[in-house]
Amino acid sequence: LSGESGAGKTVAAKYIMSYISKVSGGGPRVQHVKDIILQSNPLLEAFGNAKTVRNNNSSRFGKYVEIQFSSGGEPDGGKISNFLLEKSRVVMRNPGERSFHIFYQLIEGANGDQKSSLGITKLDYYSYLNQSGSYKVDDINDKHDFQETLHAMDVIGISGMDRTLVLQIVAGILHLGNIGFKEAGNYAAVENDEFLAFPAFLLGIDQHRLKEKLTSRKIDGKWGGKSESIDVTLNVEQACFTRDALSKALHARVFDYLVESINKAMVKDHQELNIGVLDIYGFEIFQKNGFEQFCINFVNEKLQQIFIELTLKAEQEEYVQEGIRWTPIEYFNNKIVCDLIESKVNPPGMMSILDDVCATMHAKGEGADQTMLQKLRMQINNHEHFNSWNQGFIIHHYAGKVSYDAEGFCERNRDVLFTDLIELMQSRELPSHRHAVVDSVTKQANDLVSTLMKCTPHYIRCIKPNETKKPKDWEESRVKHQVEYLGLKENIRVRRAGYAYRRVFRKFLNRYAILTMESWPTWRGDERQGVLHLLRSVNMDQDQYQLGHTKIFIKAPESLFLLEETRERKFDGYARAIQTAWRKYCARKKYVQMREEASDLLLNRKERRRHSLNRNFVGDYLGMDDRPELRQFVGKREKIDFADKVNKFDRRFKSIKRDLILTPKSVYLIGREKVKQGPEKGMVKEVLKRKIDVEKIMAVSLSTMQDDFMILHEEEYDSLLECVFKTEFISLLARRYEERTQKKLPLKFSTTLEMKLKKEGWGPWNAGGSRQVQFIQGQGDVAGLRPSNKMLQVSIGPGLPKNSRPTKKGITQSRPSMSRTHHHTPTRVAPGPPAIAHQNGGLKNANHAANQRNSQHHSNRRPTSENTAHPFLPTNVSQLKDRGRRQAPQQTNLDFLKVPDQGAAGAHRQSTNRPTPGGGRPKPAPKPKPQVPQCKALYAYDAQDTDELSFNADDIIDISKEDASGWWTGRLRGKQGLFPNNYVTKI
Repeated sequence: LSGESGAGKTVAAKYIMSYISKVSGGGPRVQHVKDIILQSNPLLEAFGNAKTVRNNNSSRFGKYVEIQFSSGGEPDGGKISNFLLEKSRVVMRNPGERSFHIFYQLIEGANGDQKSSLGITKLDYYSYLNQSGSYKVDDINDKHDFQETLHAMDVIGISGMDRTLVLQIVAGILHLGNIGFKEAGNYAAVENDEFLAFPAFLLGIDQHRLKEKLTSRKIDGKWGGKSESIDVTLNVEQACFTRDALSKALHARVFDYLVESINKAMVKDHQELNIGVLDIYGFEIFQKNGFEQFCINFVNEKLQQIFIELTLKAEQEEYVQEGIRWTPIEYFNNKIVCDLIESKVNPPGMMSILDDVCATMHAKGEGADQTMLQKLRMQINNHEHFNSWNQGFIIHHYAGKVSYDAEGFCERNRDVLFTDLIELMQSRELPSHRHAVVDSVTKQANDLVSTLMKCTPHYIRCIKPNETKKPKDWEESRVKHQVEYLGLKENIRVRRAGYAYRRVFRKFLNRYAILTMESWPTWRGDERQGVLHLLRSVNMDQDQYQLGHTKIFIKAPESLFLLEETRERKFDGYARAIQTAWRKYCARKKYVQMREEASDLLLNRKERRRHSLNRNFVGDYLGMDDRPELRQFVGKREKIDFADKVNKFDRRFKSIKRDLILTPKSVYLIGREKVKQGPEKGMVKEVLKRKIDVEKIMAVSLSTMQDDFMILHEEEYDSLLECVFKTEFISLLARRYEERTQKKLPLKFSTTLEMKLKKEGWGPWNAGGSRQVQFIQGQGDVAGLRPSNKMLQVSIGPGLPKNSRPTKKGITQSRPSMSRTHHHTPTRVAPGPPAIAHQNGGLKNANHAANQRNSQHHSNRRPTSENTAHPFLPTNVSQLKDRGRRQAPQQTNLDFLKVPDQGAAGAHRQSTNRPTPGGGRPKPAPKPKPQVPQCKALYAYDAQDTDELSFNADDIIDISKEDASGWWTGRLRGKQGLFPNNYVTKI
């Protein structure tokens, strides 16, 4: 990841590691490694990140995180390498910046006991923190982050004792900074011995020894073959340098210890595969740029060189190796800048000159920076990427010119830790640290480059849109500059001049094998021919690709998009086929389950009709989607569970047509009445006759026979209905009733049912009363009705046994939903012959079911072969032959075939002389058709949705509408629909 400071590299790295953690599986060991990888971020950020003027959470160190994978692709190990920790930030920084986060976290987040034992007080008490005047950051909660840091230590496996020691060293560093020095003669002396107590206590060393080693040091020498140790007293500048060197070394050692602990927690004994994420501080340009910016920008120069070597240069070399024809592109190779800084040959690089000056520094550091500047002017002043000025120098980096202030360069580069301090802190096992910083920077940068050169790099370029640290703020000139110096322009030019996509033949064949039958699942012939076969299948122009020795190169992204789109459409088509099969299976399973549940409600309680036992449940038999006149009575978002025409019987057992609708909340009975007044007088309109809430239904009564009658019992009055699909209705009603009441729907079965009537007036003499419906054994499958005073007698033949259940056969065809048409094929047998007529009982004939059902459901339906018995030819044909021989031959009369007499009307027509149409003049020419824009299909296209057009190559399509989305509207072969404009060309 590369980019300026504050461009988002660290956040992007965390996203990458979080993504890898989430998409990879594994057991407890793998999960442990994942947790450590994720928790290492807040821990290392606490000790290695700080606020700068350009970034509130700037990484002041570089890290290379290796996530190691098993052969199965599971992250089972890892390693973190840290580079170039900016130790000098512990003791000094620019105005408006902070030291490392951990110091502020400790002060804000420590509890009472910790504050007491560590000597924690206010932020401005500590000299190391109050020098820049910046303590708080708007978007950082130090108190909360401190708890995250402690939690990260627990996850990584740092014990409670070690965690306490780490916090003691952090607090000890702060207290060390408060030790001041004064001149005593020509030597340094501690200003106040009280400030020695806490750092000595926290670091576990003797207070007097600490005082001694901060103000003096031993020098070992040889005189005449004998070794002698001489105590040399330090001046104030040297004492301050020694104190700061100890503080920096302590923080660096703690940081190294944390990295080592993380690596131990996820160590792996052997190497397999790994993904490395490099997050290092980005290119920095401040108002005043010092030694730290010099080191940081040098490392970024080295990384840019890798980008050039592995991308721009390697890109062009690959074309040569594969024998691809192309035009070379010029680009800036920053190796000349890297040599300017790190070269060790004549002329020497800037780092070599800096080391030479630091090696000759004595007690006083004054004048060393100017000496370095003079040597730079003498050695490299003529270099085209170097300029000097009064107080510093300018380097022409790949990201632009950077002006460096030479003040403090030599002092910050020395970073010497004397032997006295090493012996003093021996219990902490502090390592000897005698080399200059630039030596370390050069070595670490070169080691990093060597590691990266062994990998296959993938670059993430982070762009910083503004310097205000605010969202939706855009500085175009800044963004353009970053795009330019990050090498994106050269990269794009190389890609445009060459080929944006390249793949090895085998990988290309594997990815696009689905495009043709010949290549799926594996191409068995020559790989080169297989690639050509796939390219021809999508009609790709020959100038859009080249075949190298082992790879295919595709020039334009649009050509690659063509391949990808065709591939996606293939997958989409197969996915739709799989979805269709799966949905069909689920629907079948659902309907079988619904049918069995409905059958269980009536099992061993009611006889069943022969043709209703195995039928599908459709639900909406009225086509409610196309019936707004019925939909108006139902809620806008209410689902229609059931809708059908039924017969409703009044107190005189007179049959009236009603529409029965069931929703999850209510049962509706809708009738029709003639409007008696108003503008719609005389028109027949739908009227809501009754609405019953599902939870208010008290019970449903049915007979034990195969009839279609049922009574809905409600507290006010009951409704007697005859419903052809009663089993489906009752099963859905039972489900909704249980959902709303958490109870089973009461079902009553008897041969005598009682119905409570509606009150017609007020007072006891207008009570509703009741009626009875009695069921008796009759003949046939059609119910015969015989009403008397307060009883309706229903006779019907025997049906299937009460223990009948649906068969396990495939789902039979039932009548379709009326959402598209109102004409249905009946699923029931035709009615039988009329029975005895009753003139005074409210029925004109006893064939009630025939009249009612024909008027409700079957008025214009054709019988199907499923419902009608198949006829058989008679086997005894001798009678027919004898009958034919006995009949005398007669002459056939064909007069009935003549044209009939036209009568008076015909005579009148013949007597009327009509004029010739048009007076014999020729017909006028047809009106010219309007000219419409047309286009020609370049490729064949299969419609993926109902509103799209399908066409073949070279088809001519009339354009109705052009749209900026890329989907045009057109007409082809009488059908209008959408089509993609990148498949056609205008004519």
